[in-house]
Amino acid sequence: MEKKPDKPKQGGEHFGEWMKYVHHFFQEQPVRGVLQSIDDFFKQPFPYTSFPVDVRELENQHIVTAELPGVKKEQISIDILGNSLTISVKHQDIYTEEDEANKVFRRREHLQRSSRTIALPSPIDVKTVKATYRDGLLKIKIPKLQGKKIDFID
Repeated sequence: MEKKPDKPKQGGEHFGEWMKYVHHFFQEQPVRGVLQSIDDFFKQPFPYTSFPVDVRELENQHIVTAELPGVKKEQISIDILGNSLTISVKHQDIYTEEDEANKVFRRREHLQRSSRTIALPSPIDVKTVKATYRDGLLKIKIPKLQGKKIDFID
């Protein structure tokens, strides 16, 4: 008895097999982990790059206020250089997952940084600057340096 050759597969059957291989590929580690990380990144709202800051000039001082709701005091740093004041906020979350049964350990870190730099019209005396932080409101008081007035000579 003569064996008949296999009937050639139709285009749809090849596509179905190909899709099965593709599906299997994306379910394997480490591809699935990479895809999950990308998915998690786009689920999060993009970090804001700035926060509201108000600068008021009074007769003898500048008052800088920044709205930082939900930020802890330890996450804030204030740096002064010359006549510039920089407020930086750093927020870091570490997620860990362990599954002893499947021998899977996953650790992800999420880091967000925001900063604002304010240039003032005169140099800042670092020793006289005072800062307070309460209920999400940072307030920085910067006394004005008293310069010397120059009189004209006739």
